[in-house]
Amino acid sequence: MQAKKTSDSFGNILDPIVGFARGAIIQSSVDEARRLRQGQKVAADRVRRLGPQSIGVFTGNQRDFPLKVEDLNTHCEEWVGPGLFAEELRLAAIEHMGGQPDDAVAPVNRTSAGIIATIAALAGGKPVVSVVPPGGRSHASVIRGCGIARVELIEVQGDKDWVKALEENEPALVVITTVTSSLEFLADEVAMDVAALAKARKANVLLDEAYGARMRPVLHGGVLSLKLGGDLAITNCDKAGLSGPRSGLLVGRPDLVVRVAAKASEYGMEARAPIAASALRSIQRFSPQDLLDEAQSGQKLAQALQERLGTALVAKSDLGPMIEEDLTLTEVLRRAGLKPENTELVPAEITSALGMVLLRDHGILTVNTHGQPGARVSVRLKPTHGAIERAGGMGSVVDAVDASFTKIAQMVRTPSALATLILGEAK
Repeated sequence: MQAKKTSDSFGNILDPIVGFARGAIIQSSVDEARRLRQGQKVAADRVRRLGPQSIGVFTGNQRDFPLKVEDLNTHCEEWVGPGLFAEELRLAAIEHMGGQPDDAVAPVNRTSAGIIATIAALAGGKPVVSVVPPGGRSHASVIRGCGIARVELIEVQGDKDWVKALEENEPALVVITTVTSSLEFLADEVAMDVAALAKARKANVLLDEAYGARMRPVLHGGVLSLKLGGDLAITNCDKAGLSGPRSGLLVGRPDLVVRVAAKASEYGMEARAPIAASALRSIQRFSPQDLLDEAQSGQKLAQALQERLGTALVAKSDLGPMIEEDLTLTEVLRRAGLKPENTELVPAEITSALGMVLLRDHGILTVNTHGQPGARVSVRLKPTHGAIERAGGMGSVVDAVDASFTKIAQMVRTPSALATLILGEAK
């Protein structure tokens, strides 16, 4: 196992659950929730002034609600509706995830909910081993799920000694993350080897395929999710080419799915009929070309931003440009003419502020304003369909990012102004 990083490049202590440092403005999940509400308010204000076409979504999550008109009085009816489309959803999900003919499906209200419910249902009081891509980390829901289940989490990256982790801890559940939210990848052959050893040692295997279910096969020629050898796989219905709604689909062994579904219902995490019906429609209308188009747009945007801001600052992922939170603060301080010791602000606060300016002034909506508590805080621009055009075109997006860095640099000496920008009111 690798030693976990405990501080950022500025010496700030990292919150072990979310993986970023908290500061005086964003102290907890409560403040993250306040930031989300402020982001929603800023977006709504812009739409009221300029119309819905003034917002481009750069979170990588389309979040439509692709129901058919005839679904409203049939599939969406809460008592009979789920039974009407249950088999249709099961077959569509099995095909999408590469499952077996007798596999079962459970829709949940969030992928995070499904992960937490799986850990609570299947950990069996033993440590959970989480294998993640090199350079990646477990999603916060894995960490929180282990906390809820009161079991230890053993995290190991796929290029480290995961064999030792499995042999020494004898887990009842192994979680394999194939693609993280920061888009680090675990090679298919590594995932297969982990799954094979875990099952040989009588552990159940959950594949966290929130992104990977489509990114691996479509962009990298990988196998479908359950072909990796897991017992269960879960994906997100509004990421990587799926149009929404925000929800998760758990697919796999019927005996395990029913246990997880029961636990999800205990916790109020199950997807209600309208969400489940919309998830069905989302899978049915999925086209690999949609994901290829998103990836192409993101690559072009990354190239343009690198040409403007430099490759030392801007990294390129499959779905678009990324700027690490520590580098974001470093660049803001450089533009402000300040040294790190001249500020008590932490990187997560700077990326949140940058997101608010991008949204308010330029209509660029990112996870930095609309991410749920625990979401990664790096600057990630993953344009959904039509997002770049809504923001005025490629050049306008690049100009907006550059200008927003300068705007935050002008405010960095007054943390109270940044607090108001991020939270809507000074703390």
